[in-house]
Amino acid sequence: MKGLKIVVLAKQVPDTRNVGKDAMKSDGTVNRAALPAIFNPEDLNALEQALRLKDNNEGTTVKLLTMGPDRAAEVIREGLYRGADGGFLLSDRAFAGSDTLATSYALSCAIKKTEFDVIICGRQAIDGDTAQVGPQVAEKLGIPQVTYAEEILKVEKNKVTIKRRLERGFEVVVCPTPCVITVNASAPECRPRNARFVMKYKHAKADSEMQNVSEDYISLANARPYLKISEWNVNDIVCDQEELGLSGSPTKVKAIENVVFQAKESKKLGTGDDEMDELIKDLFANHTIG
Repeated sequence: MKGLKIVVLAKQVPDTRNVGKDAMKSDGTVNRAALPAIFNPEDLNALEQALRLKDNNEGTTVKLLTMGPDRAAEVIREGLYRGADGGFLLSDRAFAGSDTLATSYALSCAIKKTEFDVIICGRQAIDGDTAQVGPQVAEKLGIPQVTYAEEILKVEKNKVTIKRRLERGFEVVVCPTPCVITVNASAPECRPRNARFVMKYKHAKADSEMQNVSEDYISLANARPYLKISEWNVNDIVCDQEELGLSGSPTKVKAIENVVFQAKESKKLGTGDDEMDELIKDLFANHTIG
């Protein structure tokens, strides 16, 4: 069969393991500047599935699509370092403050500018944990979706076979293409960076990152077109701007707080079975377990 055109939706997210008192702005949005930025973990699992399809299907291309400020181009570079063929950065102040509804709308509008057979993304992002964007993109594009994917087993003409992780096992489903697939963290981890690709793409930049580069870099980028990361703003996609950003986001965060667990009571146990049995009965009685 002919090679596939795969789009991987990836997101640069704040590292929620380091949430502090400055994590939220007064308007209820995340203060991303106050937190370290990382490649969303499950999107890396999704990228690995895309790269495996590329390994097994000659002529397949893998391109990443991410939405965010200019620093989000780092996600695309990380994809290039691992074997992706390119990417698109969707960046504009009009997208700021987007919830899942506005985000999926913007992404679906951007995807319509590309050719694709399969769209793959992580099940959810760690800064929201909603698992909504992938399914919403599928709905807005009017194509089928498969969620909780653990492995894409094979792709044949106009259909893809997928192993889904369920609560008590797994199932294998066949889905027509084009389609959207969301990938679990239980899927294989993404391969490490390839040193050859790092050397090739370490100077790749999006348009907004090139504002302060030297003339030498501009000459280098002109001589090596693969160093240019495509960047689109709100005027580059066909969309209703009222559906973007805060105006298109019905979700509002009222407050955020840090919760610190403290042990107010403690109980020392001996080595006897009777004491352990008594503890288990207490835990059941106060509904800590059971």
